[in-house]
Amino acid sequence: MSRAVGVRPGAALGRVLVVIPTYNEADNVAPIVGRVRAAAPDVDVLVADDNSPDGTGVLADALAAADGRVHVLHRPGKQGLGAAYLAGFGWARERGYDAVVEMDADGSHAPEDLPRLLAAAGDADVVIGSRWCRGAKVVDWPLRRLLLSRCGNLYARLALGVPVADATGGYRVYRLAALDAVDLGSVCSQGYSFQVELSRLTHRAGARIVEVPITFAERQRGASKMSAMIVAEALWRISVWAVQDRRAARRRGVRGAGDARVRWP
Repeated sequence: MSRAVGVRPGAALGRVLVVIPTYNEADNVAPIVGRVRAAAPDVDVLVADDNSPDGTGVLADALAAADGRVHVLHRPGKQGLGAAYLAGFGWARERGYDAVVEMDADGSHAPEDLPRLLAAAGDADVVIGSRWCRGAKVVDWPLRRLLLSRCGNLYARLALGVPVADATGGYRVYRLAALDAVDLGSVCSQGYSFQVELSRLTHRAGARIVEVPITFAERQRGASKMSAMIVAEALWRISVWAVQDRRAARRRGVRGAGDARVRWP
């Protein structure tokens, strides 16, 4: 694999920020932040709240007031998961963090798995907490959700050539150098497709991506943000990216053949 990013094996991870997007997660924000702080005391936490009408942002402010490692980013309204993570990445970069973690607020991503993900990042640019690699476990999902996720990930892998089992997984560690190697300004997708797009872009940039098995559990409190529109967006965008990548590969092939003819003695 090309190593345009090129982490050194065993390289220190540095300062780590866990970004937790929230919208109407009043029942979950305090428990998830508390679990993160207990599982990984040396990391900082950023709650990126999209002006939740249920008071999630106010609760997050109280957590930040009581703990100097907890911070809150108040956003003007519901703009989507991808936009929240991009804002969190920018917040981390401005403050000199070396790595960021994506984590859902609903408890489906167990903070207790975080130390293993951070340890794996010592030899990787991107770490995905995977639901579909060997040793992973998914709890309390109906068969329809299982099939949808497995088939969607298989389609993403075959269509885009990204060699990961869980391209849609949202529990991740990124070194900032890996994010700086891609054009984040071009990213406009949300939900599942945001995770697939970041997988595609970092892979194309030469990042070393590794997967760590996790136990993924369905949320116990609050309402899921998943919808048919999010799934449809993901499938549509994956198809568009696949066509774009094949066209780009053909153009490179034509240019390469032309260059070869010019250079031929």
